[in-house]
Amino acid sequence: MSNTHTSSTAAKQPELRRDLKSRHLAMIAIGGSIGTGLFVASGATIAEAGPGGALLSYALIGLMVYFLMTSLGELAAYMPVSGSFATYGARYVEPGFGFALGWNYWYNWAVTVAVDLVAAQLVMSYWFPDVSGWIWSAIFLSIIFLLNYVSVKGFGEAEYWFSLIKVATVIIFIITGTLMIFGILNGGEALAQSKGWGNWFIGDAPFVGGLPAMIGVAMYVGFSFQGTELIGIAAGESADPAKNIPSAVRKVFWRILLFYIFAILVISLIIPYNSPRLLSNEISDISVSPFTLVFENAGLAFAAALMNAVILTAVLSAGSSGMYASTRMLFALAKEGKAPKMFAKLSSSGVPRNALYATTLIAALCFLSYIYGENTVYLWLLNASGMTGFIAWLGIAVSHYRFRKGYVAQGRNLNDLPYQSSFFPYGPIFAFGLCLIITLGQYYDNFRQGNIVWGEFIATYIGIIIFLVIWAGYKLSKKTRFVAYQEMQFPDAVKSPRT
Repeated sequence: MSNTHTSSTAAKQPELRRDLKSRHLAMIAIGGSIGTGLFVASGATIAEAGPGGALLSYALIGLMVYFLMTSLGELAAYMPVSGSFATYGARYVEPGFGFALGWNYWYNWAVTVAVDLVAAQLVMSYWFPDVSGWIWSAIFLSIIFLLNYVSVKGFGEAEYWFSLIKVATVIIFIITGTLMIFGILNGGEALAQSKGWGNWFIGDAPFVGGLPAMIGVAMYVGFSFQGTELIGIAAGESADPAKNIPSAVRKVFWRILLFYIFAILVISLIIPYNSPRLLSNEISDISVSPFTLVFENAGLAFAAALMNAVILTAVLSAGSSGMYASTRMLFALAKEGKAPKMFAKLSSSGVPRNALYATTLIAALCFLSYIYGENTVYLWLLNASGMTGFIAWLGIAVSHYRFRKGYVAQGRNLNDLPYQSSFFPYGPIFAFGLCLIITLGQYYDNFRQGNIVWGEFIATYIGIIIFLVIWAGYKLSKKTRFVAYQEMQFPDAVKSPRT
């Protein structure tokens, strides 16, 4: 990179440690997106859109996410910084756009940590119904804080093993379900009658509710995939970003195909979409998880307890990843002068602890559950984080499109990039278009039916409103403008130490 420090004083300053290895990035890329969205809410997705609608939604969103990861891979391999797409947005779109993206993403993950801690209360109530939920939040917040406090290597190792448990569960689930579908494992009479493609042609299947239903469930499906972009944040602490980030991105497509498409297909073939037990996506009732239902059909009496433990692992993994992502984003904003300088300080082990303290304070919103109840606070916080993840994805697509246009406009050689997205410009255009349709279309069905409740409307779109207000505020106060292609600054590409 350019801008190397030459003075002895600067050389002594602590820096982010590049301690995340290839196996850490690979697990962060896929493990970050395997959570309650897949384990719990996938059943409601099938119930609302039908087996065909659910599978098509997962396939389309999966393709969109893959295109986004190839875009992010090109940017992050070329310029691996902890600010990731906030930095790219400021450099290659507009400074206010990057500012708003960064604060949007910090807020998104900081609140998501609180969501996960309340979810942990709901999960633990399965085993300990008489213990106050805030106690579990305090215990798990302490664990997540310590994993992020010590060093990035500690976070990387914890996330690796958390993710390994989730990945193993999905693989075992797919194998078990496949054996049941082919009659090798006995799943009882109900399963025997619905073997093959029978469930796809009962009632209104395979597509239930048409296009409005698919747009509606697309937000659920998108939430299931959120977290894959964490490799962009982790790029700033990757041991060999020019080599490891492209490697992680290339594996994402096949893992999405395996973990999501196959899992949804197995569920839809075994459980009818109109089964009453699929209609709920409440994390507090683990018995409605389609994973639990399939394992129970296979004769595993301890299925609910097993999936409860796995979902607890998923919640803690998501919380730890969220703490890491939001802390690094706040650090990056401070480094660029877009947040108080105190958040740019690093410990001797290369951890931005002041940023970690600030994020932990937001995560402590989970303790509101002591006053208002777990389910109420869970829904509040979930709505508060809303569409912010989709806004980050939109930012990635726009930043990559303009980055590549500017790179070529200045006569630079694409072969100098450590990794090239093979789908430019169609990949980022497709991802941007689909992401925009999903975010703007969330209230489409209510508009179509004339059933408009303005309070619900504002709650649905509050994330977009906040983002636009922050962007406009920065743009007006700093008098910024869109960066022209010829004015874009491109640092020297990061070279792999092995090449």
